[in-house]
Amino acid sequence: MGLVSELGYRHRTANAFQRSMQALGSSKPGAWTFARLLPPVDRVLDRATHGRRSAPDVLAGLPVLMVTTRGRRSGQLRTTPLISVPVGDDLALLGTNFGGPSTPAWVHNLEADPRATVAYRGTPREVVARPATDAERAAVWAASADVYAGYAKYRERVRDREIRIFVLEPA
Repeated sequence: MGLVSELGYRHRTANAFQRSMQALGSSKPGAWTFARLLPPVDRVLDRATHGRRSAPDVLAGLPVLMVTTRGRRSGQLRTTPLISVPVGDDLALLGTNFGGPSTPAWVHNLEADPRATVAYRGTPREVVARPATDAERAAVWAASADVYAGYAKYRERVRDREIRIFVLEPA
């Protein structure tokens, strides 16, 4: 059984308001704003709702996976709200950083220590992250359009770095 089944990870079709929020979030100014506002809001909502709700879930109809990694320098646990892309019964993470120029810290953390904890709607699982193969990368990019159309725009904006993609496997 894969993580999609174990966690009950799913995304619903977004309503008109949520689609407009997704369009805003995929724009350069919207992505810049959401990159700064959503993570702290999601951490508060995660605690307040015991992991059952997130800002992207409510505002944009996007399922959020809370990913806890160990900081590569500090050794401290770091929790990051991320949208995961289901591919078959596996889950993949894309290091898009909202289409920004730098690789997100959670990517570096997973490269230093691939063990992590993920939680979806309050259900936690221990996982190991591994870099996606070329075939998996292609499948993840293809599947990402069904989850969030903004991924394609992020991919267009990222020119000076490779967007890392990880496949999560149960530990």
